[in-house]
Amino acid sequence: MRLIFLSSASVPKSADIGGKRLISLAPDAWVKWVTQSPDVVSLDFLDAEFQWVSRQNDVLIRAYSPTLGHFLIPNELQLRFSARMPLRLRAYAALAQEKFDLPVYPVLINILPPPESVLIPSRFESEFLGLHARQDFRVINLWQVPANLVFEQSLSTLLPFVPVLQGGDQVPVIQQALLQLRQDQAISELEPLLAFFASFVLESDLVRQVMRWDMAVLQESPWYQEIEQKGVAKGELSLVLRLLSRRVGELSPDTQAQIRSLALPQVEALGEALLDFSSLQDLHRWLQTQV
Repeated sequence: MRLIFLSSASVPKSADIGGKRLISLAPDAWVKWVTQSPDVVSLDFLDAEFQWVSRQNDVLIRAYSPTLGHFLIPNELQLRFSARMPLRLRAYAALAQEKFDLPVYPVLINILPPPESVLIPSRFESEFLGLHARQDFRVINLWQVPANLVFEQSLSTLLPFVPVLQGGDQVPVIQQALLQLRQDQAISELEPLLAFFASFVLESDLVRQVMRWDMAVLQESPWYQEIEQKGVAKGELSLVLRLLSRRVGELSPDTQAQIRSLALPQVEALGEALLDFSSLQDLHRWLQTQV
C-alpha cells in the first residue's frame, strides 16, 4: 500500500509512505501481532515483485521463530476489501513460497469496513473437474482492533490508523496518538495520515482543533482524492451495470461482484467494450482478461 500525502509544513512537500515504510517503524512488534506468536522476530524485507503477478500493496517479510523456524509473511494492506483479493493472495503466496522455498503465512489487513452486505472470507477456494484449490490467509479488520492495543504493544505502525480502530474515534485517544507521533521525529511525518483518518470520525473543524492542522492540505492529499474518486467511480459503475443488463441480460450475483471489484480504469474500459457484447459469454470472456 502506498500512502502519498502532503506535509503540513508552510512550504508543502510530498512524502511517499509505503506499507514497507510503515511496518519498518516496529517490525518485530508487527510480526508478533499479526502472527499472535510472542517468539517471532522480523529478519528482513524481501523483494515482493514477481514476473507474473502485479503487486502494488504488499510487504513481504522473512521472519524467524525458535519453534517455527524461518518463514514468510506476505502483508497485504487494503483501504477496503476487494472481492479479487483472495485469488490474488493465493497466487502471491504460492509464488513467494516457490521463490524463497519457505513456509508462508499470508496476512490481509483491511483498513476501512465494506458495506454490510459484503462478507470478507479468510480463504480462497475453487473446484474444477474434481480438482480443489485452497489458500488460507489471516484477515485483520482494523475497525475490529481495539485502539488501546496500539499503545500497549508499541505498534507504531498503527498510530496513524487509531481514529478508525475500535474505540479510537474519541478525541483523547486521537490526541494520545498525535502526541506519540510528535514525540518521535522518525514518525512525525505520519501526522497528515492520522489527520486523514481522523476526518472519517470527526467533523473537519474538530480535526483542525485537535491537530492544529490545515484541512486544505488534507483535501489535496491523494488519500482524500481517492475517496472522492470512489464516489465518481460508484456512479459510473452503476451506469455500466445497468447498460450490461440491457445488453446481455440479467447478471448473476457472482458476475456483479466481479464487476464491482474492478478498478476505475477497468470499469471505463468495460463501458466501451460492452458495446460489442451480444451475450453473457462475451462479458465473461472479457472479465477473464482482467484477472
